[in-house]
Amino acid sequence: MSASGQCLCGAVRFTAAKLGGFGICHCGQCNRWLGGPMLGVTVEQADMSVAEGAPIVTRRTSGWASRSRCAECGSPLWYRFDKGVDGAGNYEVPLGILDDANGLALTREIFIDRKPDSYSFAGAHERLTEDETLALYAPSSEGA
Repeated sequence: MSASGQCLCGAVRFTAAKLGGFGICHCGQCNRWLGGPMLGVTVEQADMSVAEGAPIVTRRTSGWASRSRCAECGSPLWYRFDKGVDGAGNYEVPLGILDDANGLALTREIFIDRKPDSYSFAGAHERLTEDETLALYAPSSEGA
């Protein structure tokens, strides 16, 4: 399944040749960045195409990833793995900036022990705690 998307003002447009899994992150950084959990879909680096000259601002936010936003309207664009098991450069794109997010199935929630008790997402899918998530994605101290 391919997809396209854009920021609120349309200054940043992108296409994804193929979408990966749809997941939810409850970490503190995603909550502050988006005002709630990140509902995102994985796009491998090779499958992402961004319009040349797009006004993108990127900030490193952890030892293995960065977050980008539109420099014009401030819309969050993606969380990007710089290191780790998902490979350098994979993107996690918020569902809300896709032109059409239909047809995706929730496969995983991460940092589930950080989720507030005021909501929950139904369905059978993997739920990882903070420790389980860090063991999977964080770089080892030897390789960092």
